[in-house]
Parts: sequence; C-alpha cells; structure tokens
Amino acid sequence: MYKIFLTVRNRLSTTIKCITSIQKHSELPYQLYVYDNLTTDKIDEHFMFWSTLYKKGILTQVTFNTYDSTFNVFSKVVANNQFGQLHEMDPNKDNYDFLLFLDNDMILFPGWDTTIKQAWQDVKRLNMNYVKIIVQMPGGVQNKKLVNSKIAGVDAYTGWAGGSGYWAVKPDFFRDIGFLPVENFVGASKKHDQFYWLKLEQKSKGTNYMLGLDKRMIIHTGFDSICNTLTRNKNLSREELEKVIKFEETENYINSMTFDEFFNKIKDDSMYLNNW
Repeated sequence: MYKIFLTVRNRLSTTIKCITSIQKHSELPYQLYVYDNLTTDKIDEHFMFWSTLYKKGILTQVTFNTYDSTFNVFSKVVANNQFGQLHEMDPNKDNYDFLLFLDNDMILFPGWDTTIKQAWQDVKRLNMNYVKIIVQMPGGVQNKKLVNSKIAGVDAYTGWAGGSGYWAVKPDFFRDIGFLPVENFVGASKKHDQFYWLKLEQKSKGTNYMLGLDKRMIIHTGFDSICNTLTRNKNLSREELEKVIKFEETENYINSMTFDEFFNKIKDDSMYLNNW
C-alpha cells in the first residue's frame, strides 16, 4: 500500500489522462490524495469529475484550495505541507511502502509501482540509507554515479536535484526532511523543488540523496506548464493570468483521444521520452 499526492490546477483533460494511467497501470493497492489548487477553468466539469471518482471510491481525499487558503503563496507548497501534515496524523504512517509526489501532467507506465516498491526494498537490503527519493532517469538528476548493484533489476544512479513531478519518498519523509517554509514562497509560482534540494543537501551533508532508475516508469507530457506560464507572465493581473492558463487548444486536443490512443501516441515519441 502506498499514497499518491497529486496536485492539480486547471488542465482537466490532462488530469483525467493522468488519473486514468494510475487506475490502469498500477498493480498494488494505493490511496489517492488530490489537491485541486486555484482552478478557475471548467469548474463545473472539475467538480463533476471529482464527484464521479468519489462515488466510485477512487478518491481517498480531494481538497479544493483557493487564493485565500494558499495565502498568496505558491499553491503547490501549501498543498505539499497539507498532505504531509495529514500523513503525519495517520496512526499507520510508517506502514506504507512509499509516498508518491505526482504532477498531473505525468502519465504512468504499467507496473511502475511494483518497480518502485522493489527499489525501496533493495535500497534497504543494501543499506543505502542516504537515499531519500527514487526517480526515473534522467529526471533532472545531477552528479550521476552508477550504483554497483542492480536496483529493482535495472541500472541505477545516485545523484542530487531532480524535478519533483515524480518523486517516490519514504513514509517518514516529512519527519526526516521536513516541511517547506511557506513564508518564503509569497508571490512565487515556482522553487518548490529548489527549497527541497537545499533541505536534502543539508540533511545528507553532501551525499547523493537521489536514486534514479534506468527504466521507463512515467512520461512527462510537457504540455503547457502552469508554473512556467505564471512565472513568464508575473506582471499580468490575476484576471489576465487566469485567461492564459486555460490552454484551450491543448486541452481540446488531449480530450479528443481516448486514454489508449493518447498513451500509444506518446509512449514511443522521442519528444516525450527524452525530457524526463
């Protein structure tokens, strides 16, 4: 059993494909925690989608965050801390195989979770206690060093940094590494990863804390990044920003395909394979 922490803002078609990949391509039991942050596009459709998942028992929790509940702070930071605090209240918090931090533009491959579970078991068996996060190569991992033993049956590399769109962490991550300082993200739309890199570097005292597996587990679709778009247009008003993050053309394109059509289109496309 593991928990998935999924952050969402607009991009409903992308979110539907992401969650469908969780449902179709996961092999182990999981709990899905969704944080819908500041969504302003297709609100009725979003609520209908969450309602459908709730009725089917697919959602463990869905949280709707607003500008007020995120304090003019990068909403992913607040959602991160909300999820961590909730997890820490769980009496069984140490009995999960791992926690997965996932962005909604990630599409999972079949059996990804079995690979991650085996990887954490191998990390424990090999006494690699310095490993705090498992990712897919290349995933932005820097200072790569090949591990002498196979991990989950594949080549693996230690390193540092790496994008948090797909991070598998230990269940004690929030006690071990900690929460993010919300006050440092007022008015920001990025830097969640960078602050965690700093905390991880301090905790590891210079040791490579990231483990990258040389196996395809996810595809980062890379469509219309909310964070990058907000950062590029930070001088716009809130109303103007809400218009530029609707991405209607891309959303219509993704929505025009079934999940299988979409997955088959991107799973072997070098444009997607090379960027995560």
